[in-house]
Amino acid sequence: MSNYTTDIDTAASLIKKEGNAWNAINPESVARMRAQNQFKTGLDIAKYTAKIMREDMANYDTDSSKYTQSLGCWHGFIGQQKMIAIKKHLLTTKRCYLYLSGWMVAALRSEFGPLPDQSMHEKTSVASLIAELYTFLRQADARELGGLFRELDKAEAADKAAIQDKIDNFETHVVPIIADIDAGFGNEEATYLMAKQMIEAGACCIQLENQVSDVKQCGHQDGKVTVPHIEFLAKINAVRYAFLELGIDDGVIVARTDSLGAGLTQKIAVTSEPGDLGDKYNSFIEAEEVTSNNLENGDVVFKRGDKLVKPSRLPNGLFKFRAGTGEERCVLDCITSLQNGADLLWIETEKPHVAQIGAMVNAIREVVPNAKLVYNNSPSFNWTLNFRQQIFDGMKLEGQDVSAYIRADLMSIDYDGTELAIQADEKIRTFQADSAREAGIFHHLITLPTYHTAALSTDNLAKEYFGDQGMLGYVANVQRKEIRQGIACVKHQNMAGSDMGDDHKQYFSGDQALKASGKDNTMNQF
Repeated sequence: MSNYTTDIDTAASLIKKEGNAWNAINPESVARMRAQNQFKTGLDIAKYTAKIMREDMANYDTDSSKYTQSLGCWHGFIGQQKMIAIKKHLLTTKRCYLYLSGWMVAALRSEFGPLPDQSMHEKTSVASLIAELYTFLRQADARELGGLFRELDKAEAADKAAIQDKIDNFETHVVPIIADIDAGFGNEEATYLMAKQMIEAGACCIQLENQVSDVKQCGHQDGKVTVPHIEFLAKINAVRYAFLELGIDDGVIVARTDSLGAGLTQKIAVTSEPGDLGDKYNSFIEAEEVTSNNLENGDVVFKRGDKLVKPSRLPNGLFKFRAGTGEERCVLDCITSLQNGADLLWIETEKPHVAQIGAMVNAIREVVPNAKLVYNNSPSFNWTLNFRQQIFDGMKLEGQDVSAYIRADLMSIDYDGTELAIQADEKIRTFQADSAREAGIFHHLITLPTYHTAALSTDNLAKEYFGDQGMLGYVANVQRKEIRQGIACVKHQNMAGSDMGDDHKQYFSGDQALKASGKDNTMNQF
């Protein structure tokens, strides 16, 4: 952001050139409005945030404690409040991103109503949410700066320099968004067109997965079907072309593999010679050698080595991968993606286990030494049960007495406060730092946090308000806590832009402005 005083001088010179016609325009008001609108377009945002993300990736390469984090968003207000909270509590937004979850777009933003995570929602809803998120983040900037400008106007001369320094060194709420494009919503041209929309809305980072687009499933559900590598690489190329066409030369692509939990493929890969990528893909398909009496009508056959084999095909026409090949396929997917244009990896796992993730990353890094992951700290995992079972298994392996615990029932509240539960909670607390150090995870995200927080807080409010507590259920559990914790949106008129509107009315109409923030505004009670 340019210097506030310099911007006033620049505006003053421009106004002076126009003569009397612009006499009503105040150069300081112009400078304030410019400061409050640092980013003019989504491409401005994408360029700014791509640079931040690349710097963070480089810093992580030299120090794994500098991993990054994000939380999933399904509305602009949610993203805005996260960044306001981060600035309030941590005093900086550094290494803090937002995540745009395709699951939440499907479940909460589709005109069809709630949908499963199967790429059934409107393509345009993803780019629309990116634009909405950045609209709210930019408003957070304008709101905070507006407060500083009002402080500046009221301050004594001796205090003005300190406030102006805060204005000149203001840290924006605008941060990178990792945006989920699912499996590309169609062929590679469809992926390119949608990626362009997302980038134009402000996305500097696009996450693409290797499932078949028209039968895409949530990464934590059954029935996932992957595509041959050549098809996935074409979509990576499509996203890169979109970035380059729009001038985002350092845009970031996250290549996600769902192979760990995907047991099916729709196609036999095209192969030109033994050992090529198509041949490697086909080597994982469950198949039996063809004999004269085991061929049936409609069977598909292909050559594996010097033998002719027929793959195991289901009634729906899909082919099965050999059991136990998931990790090996993940490693091949990741290496191939990084060697062909991807910047970061995403391995969708069935549980949060540092050793499992680290083993795959170590195998990948034998070929691509600086491989880095984005990892889904998913609410689909039962974190409490998973980590208590990991501690239980470790204790048992060490020969410790575990007779006081029943492994299958470790979720029970009866175990809260036990040594096992305390150890498990500590492992959960340090999971992100541990896996950043030991498993190459550059970015940790929670896909659906506010889906769950909204449900939990609404359940608690409804139980109290419609129950015996009545209005006290709201006051004691919501408003009183907002006031005492300094939650900005307790002044909801201010958060919605009322004070900014008053500022603008003053700029435009002077003393004739009809303002909302006078003595009768009930927000003055806070």
